[in-house]
Amino acid sequence: MIVLLFILGIIFLVVLMVVSLYNRLVKLRNNREQAFADVDVQLKQRHDLIPQLVDSVKGYMGHERGVLTEITEARTNAMKATTIDDKIAAENRLSTALDGLKVSVEAYPDLKASQNFLDLQTEIADIENKIAAARRFFNSATKELNVATEIFPSNLIATLFNFKRETMFELGDQRAAAEQPPKIQF
Repeated sequence: MIVLLFILGIIFLVVLMVVSLYNRLVKLRNNREQAFADVDVQLKQRHDLIPQLVDSVKGYMGHERGVLTEITEARTNAMKATTIDDKIAAENRLSTALDGLKVSVEAYPDLKASQNFLDLQTEIADIENKIAAARRFFNSATKELNVATEIFPSNLIATLFNFKRETMFELGDQRAAAEQPPKIQF
């Protein structure tokens, strides 16, 4: 009888541990999804500002339609993306396209002096900073989930219930540019 109670006690503890680990993984997955929802809000604001930016630039950069077309297409693809991984890829493309615009703008002193353009540029810079902060939080939540899916014993539960390593929101194509030291000109 004591052996039976001991075995039932061990089974109860194992079941309790499995439930606890499963609930922790669910919580971490939901935290990651909430963190991406926060990123998504900032991305939506950026998507809303881009048509205004493109319109303000069109008059000055009539012959450089390729840059504006790339931004418009990248924005459309970013808005159509449905999964987190697709959104990350689309947003990286959009960020690269916006960087191309920044380079092109340097050739237009009148545009750089336009108050409307300066206001939009300030708003976009603010949104980009908010996106960066939201990305950091998202990556932190993703890292926490990834660690939980890889360490023992929660990796056993993660495998059993199909929790997997998730993608971080990295710089993508912008990484090479970010790793270059800034050029300072006087």
